[in-house]
Amino acid sequence: MTVPRRLQATFHEKPWGSTNLEPWFPKSEKKIGEIWFGADENPPILVKFIFTTDKLSIQVHPPGKTEMWHILRAEPGARIALGFREPISRRKLRESAESGEIEGLLQWFPVKAGETYFTPPGTVHAIGPGLALCEIQQNFLVTYRLYDYGRPRELHLDAAEEVSHLGVHPGASRSLESSAGRRLLVRCEHFETELVEIRETAIEIAGPAVLVFVEGGGAIGGEPFRAGEVWHVPESAWRLESKSPVRALRVRGPGL
Repeated sequence: MTVPRRLQATFHEKPWGSTNLEPWFPKSEKKIGEIWFGADENPPILVKFIFTTDKLSIQVHPPGKTEMWHILRAEPGARIALGFREPISRRKLRESAESGEIEGLLQWFPVKAGETYFTPPGTVHAIGPGLALCEIQQNFLVTYRLYDYGRPRELHLDAAEEVSHLGVHPGASRSLESSAGRRLLVRCEHFETELVEIRETAIEIAGPAVLVFVEGGGAIGGEPFRAGEVWHVPESAWRLESKSPVRALRVRGPGL
């Protein structure tokens, strides 16, 4: 690839999803929970938009699936769970998952738009209702469910017990200003994500990177973009132009 390319969006209906996808996508007749952005090849990083009106399962990922969440919209009282309020034993993890008590043992964080949460493998977690968020993850589609509120889906208690970390999560990531209009949100060995806020009429964006546009519109490399689109930007410097403020997540990492 020699020019910036818009990645294709795939819409996934979920029972906990939402019909309100605006302003990033048109309002839907179906309850859309996830929108995936991929390419023909198997990219190392997968970008999703997630919309919730109900609780997602309490789950954990094995090594190979590091992810982060950037909150786009949060209704009053919206929460996510990451880790436990206090360390627990593996026996307690198993017993609480079987009884449903695990929901009350988790650390639930009230969230607001603009916050970022880093979720390393082994972090027991859940997403509550009333949220729109952007998830950036290693492209490894393995999830172990610990508890699903009585829904008739398979649980994976043996595998989850083996990989789960049983301690406390630090909460929202603290961003660091990297340069004017740019803030580093997450840096790990698999990817680095910064928030880019563009208020000039034109700047140069260097690749290789993935750009997730969350606000505004304009053109990159002469091609029009809008909020809700994800672009793969090849190696080189590319001109980004806009007549209005733009906010984007810029993701870099091995293999991009």
